Amino acid sequence: MKKIRLFPLLLILCLAFSMAAPTAFALNAPELDAQAAVLIDLDSGSILYELNKDEQRAPASLTKIMTVLLALDAVQNGRCAMDDMVTAQEDCREGLGEDSSSAGINPGDVLSMRDLIYCAMISSANEACNIIGSYLEGSVSAFVAKMNEKAEELGCTNTHFANTNGLPTEGHYSSAYDIYKITVEAMRYPDFMEIANTVSYTTESISLNDGEPIGNSNALINPQSDYGGNRYLYEYASGIKTGYTRAAGYCLISTAEKDGVNLMAVVMGCNGWLNAGLEEYRNFSDTITLYDWAFDNFSYHTVISSSEELATVKVDLAQDDGVTPLYPQQDVVLLLPNDVDPDSVESRVTIYEDKLTAPLPTGTALGEVTVVVDGRDYNTVRLVTNTEVELARGEFMKLRFKEFFSKGWVITLLIIILVLGTAYIILVTRYRKLRKKHLQERRRAEQRRRLAAQERAAREAAMDAFDTDWSDIP
Repeated sequence: MKKIRLFPLLLILCLAFSMAAPTAFALNAPELDAQAAVLIDLDSGSILYELNKDEQRAPASLTKIMTVLLALDAVQNGRCAMDDMVTAQEDCREGLGEDSSSAGINPGDVLSMRDLIYCAMISSANEACNIIGSYLEGSVSAFVAKMNEKAEELGCTNTHFANTNGLPTEGHYSSAYDIYKITVEAMRYPDFMEIANTVSYTTESISLNDGEPIGNSNALINPQSDYGGNRYLYEYASGIKTGYTRAAGYCLISTAEKDGVNLMAVVMGCNGWLNAGLEEYRNFSDTITLYDWAFDNFSYHTVISSSEELATVKVDLAQDDGVTPLYPQQDVVLLLPNDVDPDSVESRVTIYEDKLTAPLPTGTALGEVTVVVDGRDYNTVRLVTNTEVELARGEFMKLRFKEFFSKGWVITLLIIILVLGTAYIILVTRYRKLRKKHLQERRRAEQRRRLAAQERAAREAAMDAFDTDWSDIP
């Protein structure tokens, strides 16, 4: 029988548990009831805490954030207006159970788009989401397709929607981190946070809720919430959305700001129960635990100053030696643990090799620096020149001549000119030789002609003398 060595087995188990534990710097991680969670610094997008952040889970009514996002997008793009009056379609309540969250909207009711959006966000009305989707895209199914298109556009790789409201159904899931991405996109619209942070809202339609205000289900901001009254009221919180189904558990996404620190927390899969006669909802208590943990243990640190020279580069065609210092375009300020080890903060510099040619104006980006803390990339800023890099004229002319004479058509033209020039020189040389020879022959012919003329003149003179001499004889 084989013996089992206990120590290696325990070592493997410890390693496995340590790898499965949530990450949160070197600080002691907060204890949560949630099955998935993420805590993010909104200013930088840095993750301060994560627990199964990419796990595909039932999102319950957190789904409605995407529905409202598309509605606000349609308003901004002029496809509809907040004052549009919308008639609830006959199937607006299809699939809704008796215990489904609702604003009491029935087929044929006419409400403004504004009322529908507030009902979807504040009272988590499932039928309001169906009405919005049908009005904007002609049918709920067409609207759901748009929801999935938008999720893909935002890089939500662990999300797929099957309805507008989050009721449990096959193929409907998301993750804590994807919900964060969707919500950050929704926050680009000014109306979103105003809606999400509204404690109570009175609809324009007096038929809804007997004309009484509808209350926000978020107990962090509403002291009259159905979830425990003011027990979970959190003074630093704002918005955003609660969610619950048996399949999803209790969920919550919210934001909080304290002393300039802006955070977003997403918790999913929390429990709720009766404890000593009191209802416990761990989505709220977990969220408060996360915020308190971050506010107590994190603060902003300037890890790189814009006045700090981080690199030098050799700029081609620049005056003097061309060596140019580079500085961060702005200070790099990160939300880090209060006792962060300075040695754990590193800078990784990248130079844009294709841009190192003068002239360059002040502020030209010639590289970038990425801040790395404990092996994790946090922020990237550009590295820029702090003075103008002037052009060296002589070097510029050399380069331009070199570039000009290295072009194919110029080389071809030079070869043609060289061939023609050589041919011309050969022809001229030959012509000159032939002309010289011709002139020499002419001179020799001229000399022979003169000699012949002289000889003829001499003979004629001799004949004349002879005739004269005979004429003198008696």
